[in-house]
Parts: sequence; structure tokens; C-alpha cells
Amino acid sequence: MAERVLVIGGGGREHALAWKLAQSPHVQQVLVAPGNAGTANCGKISNSEVSVTNHSILAQYCKDHNVALVVVGPEVPLAAGIVDDLTAAGVLCFGPTARAAQLEASKSFSKSFMDRHSIPTARWSSFTDSQEACNFIQGAEFPALVVKASGLAAGKGVIVAGNKDEACQAVRDIMKDKAFGSAGETVVVEELLEGEEVSCLCFSDGFTVAPMPPAQDHKRLLDGDQGPNTGGMGAYCPAPQVSEEMLQLIKTMVLQKTIDGMREEGAPYIGVLYAGLMITKLGPKVLEFNCRFGDPECQVLMPLLKSDLYEVLQNTLQGKLASRPPVWQEKSAAVTVVMASGGYPGDYKKGVEITGLSHAQELGLQVFHAGTTLKEGKVVTSGGRVLTVTAVHSHLNSALQLANQGVGAIAFSGAVYRRDIGHRAISFLTCSRALTYKDSGVDIAAGNKLVDMIKPVAKATSRPGCSAELGGFAGLFDLKAAGFTDPILVSGTDGVGTKLKIAQACDCHSTIGQDLVAMCVNDVLAQGAEPLFFLDYFSCGQLDVTVAASVIEGIAEACCLAGCALLGGETAEMPGMYGPGEYDLAGFCVGAVDRGQLLPRLADIVEGDLLIGIASSGLHSNGFSLVRQVLDRTDLQYSSPAPFGRPGQTVGEVLLTPTKIYSKILLPILQNGSVKAYTHITGGGLLENIPRVLLPELAVDLDASHWRIPAVFSWLQQKGILSEEEMGRTFNCGLGAVLVVGRQDAQQLLREVQAQEDAWIVGSVTCRQPGAEPVVIRNLQYSLQAGTNPCTDTSSLGNGLVQGGGICQKKTKVAVLISGTGTNLQALIEQVKKPSSSAEIIVVISNRPGVLGLKRASMAGIQTRVVDHKLYGSRADFDSTIDQVLEEFGVEVICLAGFMRILTAPFVKKWNGKLLNIHPSLLPSFKGVHAQRQALQAGVRLTGCTVHFVAEEVDAGAIIAQEAVPVLANDTEESLSERVKEAEHRVFPAALELVASGAVRLGEDGRIVWSITDTALV
Repeated sequence: MAERVLVIGGGGREHALAWKLAQSPHVQQVLVAPGNAGTANCGKISNSEVSVTNHSILAQYCKDHNVALVVVGPEVPLAAGIVDDLTAAGVLCFGPTARAAQLEASKSFSKSFMDRHSIPTARWSSFTDSQEACNFIQGAEFPALVVKASGLAAGKGVIVAGNKDEACQAVRDIMKDKAFGSAGETVVVEELLEGEEVSCLCFSDGFTVAPMPPAQDHKRLLDGDQGPNTGGMGAYCPAPQVSEEMLQLIKTMVLQKTIDGMREEGAPYIGVLYAGLMITKLGPKVLEFNCRFGDPECQVLMPLLKSDLYEVLQNTLQGKLASRPPVWQEKSAAVTVVMASGGYPGDYKKGVEITGLSHAQELGLQVFHAGTTLKEGKVVTSGGRVLTVTAVHSHLNSALQLANQGVGAIAFSGAVYRRDIGHRAISFLTCSRALTYKDSGVDIAAGNKLVDMIKPVAKATSRPGCSAELGGFAGLFDLKAAGFTDPILVSGTDGVGTKLKIAQACDCHSTIGQDLVAMCVNDVLAQGAEPLFFLDYFSCGQLDVTVAASVIEGIAEACCLAGCALLGGETAEMPGMYGPGEYDLAGFCVGAVDRGQLLPRLADIVEGDLLIGIASSGLHSNGFSLVRQVLDRTDLQYSSPAPFGRPGQTVGEVLLTPTKIYSKILLPILQNGSVKAYTHITGGGLLENIPRVLLPELAVDLDASHWRIPAVFSWLQQKGILSEEEMGRTFNCGLGAVLVVGRQDAQQLLREVQAQEDAWIVGSVTCRQPGAEPVVIRNLQYSLQAGTNPCTDTSSLGNGLVQGGGICQKKTKVAVLISGTGTNLQALIEQVKKPSSSAEIIVVISNRPGVLGLKRASMAGIQTRVVDHKLYGSRADFDSTIDQVLEEFGVEVICLAGFMRILTAPFVKKWNGKLLNIHPSLLPSFKGVHAQRQALQAGVRLTGCTVHFVAEEVDAGAIIAQEAVPVLANDTEESLSERVKEAEHRVFPAALELVASGAVRLGEDGRIVWSITDTALV
């Protein structure tokens, strides 16, 4: 059914939006409030006299007139909270909230935000005192010549001074003479940047950014960029000065960082984000943010939008931009020329009749009205900027000529306009330049920068036999130094498949490297081989150094998990082979196994042998083409809350859970001689992979009721209406690896695996009957319908074997608060991964964005939150926000792991007995900071670490567990600290288990209460 849309505003921008919306078959009528002469009774478009400043009246009007969507044009209503108020009243509204609109409404907030999130911008400072501002201008180490009113000033609150005296005069004009009213109560003084100024806008759904073609505005009134600053005298699009590579850099370093930062700070940005940029020699730097379409940029963007604008706005509001980005016309350019009243931007006359509008339309041009009104049936002027004449052509120069012809056809007394809109682009396009390899799309400097960035992470993967030094023609590995005597080399290669599509759509690249390493390493394990070294291949159309570095850092971290060295790799930049933002990956792993330990031992596998299934983390890296097709059948987007997975996870986060690496867990078990075969459940699922380690006369009988199937598989089967065979042939269905073992060894091996991973006896080896399938899976449909089967009773198996450890227990929900690298966090993560653990870490909260601990949590599939203490006026406000997050996740126990903030008394009281901290000394000795320094100065021979309940007094709570560390004669503060840290990594997980299991609690008298009578003290 066609809908009614209301556009707020009355300028050329709003006319352009209404014009584009009216083209949608989904739109019945476009109302514009207050509108202008161009939007008065023009086809589907008409004006409305409803008040846009009284949001209650406006909301009721929308309900009374069945308005399905409100689109806000100008910045003032957005800053006043129109989106918040209409949304609260149940009216769908497009645009950012008032809190998100601070990016434009407060230049001081905007500049501070950019500093917090490392978004490139000019050096700056803000002032509320004019003399302090002038002192700064005179003494700054850089040309502090740009003076801005911090508040909203209708796009005119920026003065670019020619020298320091002019800059100081601008400060006085703004602050003392109130040139821009209350907007100038605070001024921002900035460095004057040199380069090309461009406008880069994007749609944002709070997670995904969809960039628009870059445009360039012309602020000066007269040709040759002379005369006073204005709200804009014309624009063109696209700006050829912004290459595809530069636009991708802007997307990553500016637009995406801004959207991510706003979301992290609790103000998700949904709407249009406008970044005014200067393309300097050092790259793009932000001049300003606007929280809406630009004017006149909107008048060149809308004619180039190929997609239905109504659909684009709905997709933005519904979080669907990742899968449904807007499409733009290719090989077309648009130019718009503003016609202004004589005297603008100063005083000007109103009510001047305009003629020739029909002549311009006969030329095939679009005239967007701004400062116009109807008077006695005639169109007359009513504002400073009166009209914008827009032309579209395949060539920019031709579009400019057409627009100028249109301007020439229109007349009103005193009209002012420019004839050189787009002159910089034309100069750029006609300037002869020597071609370089970079012009063809290959940036050698970017490639070298990437190598420099990843050298340290590759070096960190060094192991016996290999130093992991990048930069040579080939890599070396010394088998003898690695301890092999009679080795056989084993190689494997693989990719990640279309899981990459999801990573690229979610702009999440840090975990995909683990998938690549796991797919290769887990294959090599099938021969019983120890993975020795790894090589990667990264190919793209245009190298994004930040994205590539994120991927390769993930590869290096995964190599450390696997115990292999990242010996080398290849980065291939191939223009035209891939679309923007796309890349592909391949990995290569070489391992070795001593001849006597080679697997599989096919001749030893006999009827009656048992199969141990080891849990997967989810889908791993197979079947994603089918996953994406199933997802397309639903209304879910990657940013939607997942109907499977942990609370708070999005669909994208669950699907991108990295593949488990089994080498460090299984190598010692594979090498002890009891395992007859190992199979990696990869492409082909259970049905295709298990037969790879069986003789033709054997088969296996699996019972799906004996292992836990993650909910994502149940959801896929239900939504895709997938058969049991399709599930078993495509997915791992919860088992990432399967071991074939003798019946007599099964229990011992199971316990060894369960010490580190969830594992089950899942079936047995049988004789294969003629014509029978090699793999039979019983109870798969039942188990899928039962969801995750959290408490399946596997104590009585069909083969008569009694399996221990099958009792389900409720795990205590734990939050970990961090401020930095999170080494203790990693120890806690490793502990809770054990099947025997009584705890589950469900969220990690940091008071600092971007710290390594957050990455550790993400790699482990744990939800993260950032609550930046710098954004809160008081400790109480900060603690209150932390408390809200804890309540949201239903947290039962909190661990402080390097959390560098002192919590308030009310917070400590609320979480009394549930708040654990670790201190690097044997309390009550050496409280406070520099505990090791205190120990060395005191001359004690014994120190250590203590886990205790948090009390209001610092380091004074009841002690849960301690571990002693001797002080050596030659100890320094650094060496002693390192050994204490090692002890912390043992004692903190042990103490958490005591509390999570209920073995230890805090009594009402503030003393420890033991709930068991015979517990070994740590």
C-alpha cells in the first residue's frame, strides 16, 4: 500500500528529497512543512502548515494524517530532539537522535569525539573566553586561523582568517559582538589545513555505512572562490579528486569509525552523516560533521541515486544496509548552480518576481526551489538562496554548461550566481599527469606499509626451527631444531569460502584469520602431524591497509594458538578483479610427523571401536553459501539480534564465531598411540568426512542425541526446511572433529579431551553392509528440533558403555571488568572453556576503547561493552552505567582484571560478595600501587598474589585464595612482577571456580564461609 511521507524543511534540499520520494511507487503523497513555491501542489507533492517546532502537535498531526514516515531536512530540529520525540510518540522518523546530532550541534563535542576515537582532524582547542582564544592563536605552533562558532549557525559559523590578527578579530566578532548569537558562546580555534575540500556523505543504520558519491561544495559567493562565505553557491558530484582508494580510506578511517564510536558511547547514529573533509598530503582530515544531507549537495546526489529513496530510508531504519546498499548511477555527473538574492549573504530584498522557470525545465533541467513563495499566482523570492538549477550529463563539463544555460533562462532582479561551479574538477581532469603504477590501482607504498605493520605480529609467532622473519624471498624451517628424527612432511591448503562475504558485510575482519588457520591446521592434524609453519595469500582489488592488517593480525594470533610460525605470505592487489571492499584469502600449512606416529592407522580400525566427538564453536567455515540463502528467506539482517547464540549477540556475531583450532589440545593425545584416526569435520559435513579415515568395508553408527547441537543448526534446519541428509552433508552439526579409538581406551581418552574441550562418545564403528551408507546418523531430526539439548542424558549409550561427566549444571554468569591488555582475562577465559567449569563469562566491560583485552574477548566469542569513564561527569554516573550493563546481562559474579577505576561505595555495597579482585601481594601486606616495589624495599623473601572480595576500603576484603612467590636475590621490580603475574594466572581462575561453584561465599560478618568440609586451599 502506498504511504504518506512528511518532509521537514523548506529549502532546496527538502525540495530535492520530496522530488525523489515522489518517484517511489511506495509513496502516495509527500507533504513538506513548511515547503516553498516548488513544493506547492506539484503532482504528489504539496505543502503543509503544521508546526514543526511543537513536537507534540506534529506527532498528533502525523497520526491524524496517516503519515508513515517523517524525513527531517535541517539540523535545528534534529538538535532539538524531533526524532526522539516523534519516535517516542510512535511516529517513524528518519534522522539521528538529539544525542547523536551533537556531532553537528556542538563543534567542541565533535572535536573531542574525534580525538577519543583517533579520527583524523585538524589540531584545535575550544574556548569560552575570548582573550584566552586570542592568546592561543598568537602562540600556537600551527597556523590557528580557522575560527568556528561551536553551536549551530546555519552553515555560516566558520571564519577562515588570513592572519593571526584577523583570527582574533573573528573571535571577538563571534564571542563579544554575538555575530552568530548563542552559537558563539564557545568557539573552536583550528589549524588551517591545505588541500582539496570535499563532502563525503553516507547512510548509516547504526552498524553499516553506505557511502554516497563524493561531492564538492562552493562556499564563496563569487567566481574564482572570491567574496564572502555563504551557505553554498553550488556543488557537483562525483568529485574526481577522490579516488576509489581514497573513498575506501575515508569510509574506514572516518565514516565507519564515527558510527562505531557513537554506538560504543551509547548514541547509535542512524540517518545521514555528512563529513566535510580536507584531502591533505597526509590523507583525509575532518573539517566538520553535519547530521543531515548537505545543501546544495543533496541537489546533486538525489538525481544520481538510482535506488528508490523511500526503500533506502526504510532499509536504513531497519538495519538492512549491509545486505541492501543503495545503488548510484555510474558514468554520470551532476552540477547544481545556486541563484541567490542581491545582497546575500547580507541584507536582501524579498518579493521579487521570478520568470523563466518553464524555459529551464524545457531544457531538461531540474529546478529545486529554496527561498521562494507564491504571491498572487506568481513565484517570488523569499530568501537569500532562491533556486538551485541542476543538470545531469555523462561529462562534468557538459553538465556545467547545461546548468549555466538553465540559470541564463531564469531571471529575477539582482540575481547573483557563479558560472564556474566544478572548476577544480575540470582542472583536475584536464591536467596532464605522468602515469604511475599507483594510477593503475596498485599502491606499492601501501603494500610496504602493510609489511611493516605485520612484521612484529609475525615475529611473535616464532618457534623452535623458525624465526618468522618476513621480507625474504622464501622462508626457512629447521626440522632438526624442531626435534624431529625421522619426519614425514604433511601439507594442507584451504580458504574461508563465502564466510568472507559476511565478514565484509559486517566490516568485521579480526576473527576471519583464525578461520583460515584453523581450516588448514585441523586438516594437517588428520595425519597426526604437528603444524610447523603457515603462509597466507591475501588478494584484493584495492588494498585497504587497515583491513588487511586486521586480517593478518588475526592470522598471526591464530598461528600462536596453533603452535606454528607465520613464515610468510603474499598480498596481491589486482584492480578490476574484485569489487570495492572485497578480498579473498587462502592459507597453506606445513606440518611434520615422525614416521611411526603417522595417522590414520586404517588397518587397526575394527568393528566395535568408538568415536569421540569434539565440540565445534558453531558453523566453523563451511556451508555459508547455504547459510546466506537461508538468511535471505527471513527478515533478519546481520545486525539483528540473533534468535540463536548468547544473549545480546547479533546474527553477524554468531555467524562469524571463529573456527576452533584443535592442535594444542589434541597433539599430545594423538601422539600417545591410542588414537587410531582423527577426522576434521569440514566441507562435506559428517557424512563426507568420517569415511575418509575408514576402509571400504567399515561404517559408523552415530547417535545425535549423545552430543550438544548448537542452536544455530536447529534454526537453519527449520528456516531452510533442510533435510537430515542436507544437514549432515553440509554442516558439522556441533562436532568439529572426531577421534576413532579402541573401546578399552575410550574412557581415558575422553577424560583427557574433556579436560580442555566439550566431548562425548558419539557412536561406534560397524561392519558396512552391501549397498549401505558409510555413515548413519540416528536421532538427528529429533536432536535438531530439541534445539541445543542442554541437558541430554548421555550416561546410557547404545553400545553399553557408561559415559561419565554427563551431568548438566547451571553455570554462574560472570562479567569481567578490564582497562588494558587483559592477561588475567585470558586466564579466566581459558578456565571457563573447560567443561568442568562452574562459570561462564558472558560479557567483558572496558572503561577504555580499543584495548587488547576487548579483542581477546571477541576472539573467544564473548560479548564486549565499552563504558568510557571520560564521558561521565561523576564516578557515580559511570558506576551507574556499568551497573545497567551488568543487569542487562543478568550477571551474578564480577571479576576485576586490571580494572583501573575505584568503584563507589553504593556500587560495592550492591555487589557485596559477588565482586572479586586480584592484588599482586600477599594481603594484608603491601596494599595499594607498586606492590612489588614495596616488597623489594621491605626486604621480604616471600610475596605473591591475593584474590579477595571487594570491600569499600581498598584491598581490605575477605581473602578467597593466595599463591606465594619467592623473592630472589637478583630480582628487579620487573622480574618479580612477571613471576607474580604467572601466579595470578593460576590463582584467579581457581578462586573464580570456588565462588562460582558455591564452595566459597561471603558471610554476613564479612568473613569467608566454606560450603564444603574438605577443600584443598589454593
